[in-house]
Amino acid sequence: MTARWIVERGAPATLVAPHPAGVEEALAWLESAHTELRAGLWAHGAVYVRGLPVHSVETFARVRDVLIPQRTPYREKATPRSDFGGDVYSSTDLPAAQPIRMHNENSYTLTFPGLLLFGCLTAPEQGGATPVADCRSVLRNLPPHLVERMRAHGWLLRRTYSDHLSLDWRSAFATDSPAEVERYCAENLISCSWDEDGNLRTRQLRPGTVHHPETSEEVWFNHLAFWNEWSLDEEVRETLVDELGHDGLPFNTGFGDGLPFTREELDTVNAAYEAATVRRAWEPGDLLLVDNILSAHGRDPFHGDRRIVVAMGAPVALADCRPTVQPAADTPRPAPEAVPSHG
Repeated sequence: MTARWIVERGAPATLVAPHPAGVEEALAWLESAHTELRAGLWAHGAVYVRGLPVHSVETFARVRDVLIPQRTPYREKATPRSDFGGDVYSSTDLPAAQPIRMHNENSYTLTFPGLLLFGCLTAPEQGGATPVADCRSVLRNLPPHLVERMRAHGWLLRRTYSDHLSLDWRSAFATDSPAEVERYCAENLISCSWDEDGNLRTRQLRPGTVHHPETSEEVWFNHLAFWNEWSLDEEVRETLVDELGHDGLPFNTGFGDGLPFTREELDTVNAAYEAATVRRAWEPGDLLLVDNILSAHGRDPFHGDRRIVVAMGAPVALADCRPTVQPAADTPRPAPEAVPSHG
């Protein structure tokens, strides 16, 4: 059976399957197309596959086992998801009206999924695409001074886990034991503390550019823009900062040099993502295979029922990606003579 590629401006590269008669034939075709899909991923960063009979969680899981046989657990959870079993999840359970900005899955962990597989069981009536952006292009689109700042200092993530905003620490770390959380944080270079209300606060420094372990290409790889306070709706941001302070926000980010990340810098990063972003409207049975290092992904707002499932696998160790900044539990404090003068 032969397939055809569709490569057009503004849309992800799409491999149209040759209409297999059933699931078994589809799985056999995927096995035979593995080399072609891998080449497409390295060229484009993400590949749509259209025309397969993938209409249930069970069938999606079988497809996943062909394309991504080695699974990656979902660590340091950040958004609500439904667990359908067998390491298949809803893509997110955040409200339909809320867009999700571009990011690389688990960019803040020491081991992250190298591949993501999305599947459309029910397409929304309007919107709801899963846009992708080639992170090689994002890096090229950014001004040199921001790229050099990231290469030199990395990015800092601060999180506050509470029962009222975002995920609580029990859900995020899949344990009821504070000691288990502290052990995980110590092993994974995360600074953690507990406030007087029992909320967990964490800080972690991570590199923001990495090199793909197989292609050696450098990419922009982080959650810097997605989780920065300037990404919040202005009214929401002002209310949360007034009530919680900058350090009490559910998420906040900055460059690892400790200097503020400005709204103008956020706009610059988002513009670089936008220039590299492509999208295609979901159709039932569609698959989207994403190289999680070469491509960032997000979600458009939507109307109507939307059932998009996701699986993660092909784990990659950050240490194998030639990071320019070594991960740490917190931002290194500059020596006194290194502190810039503002006088």
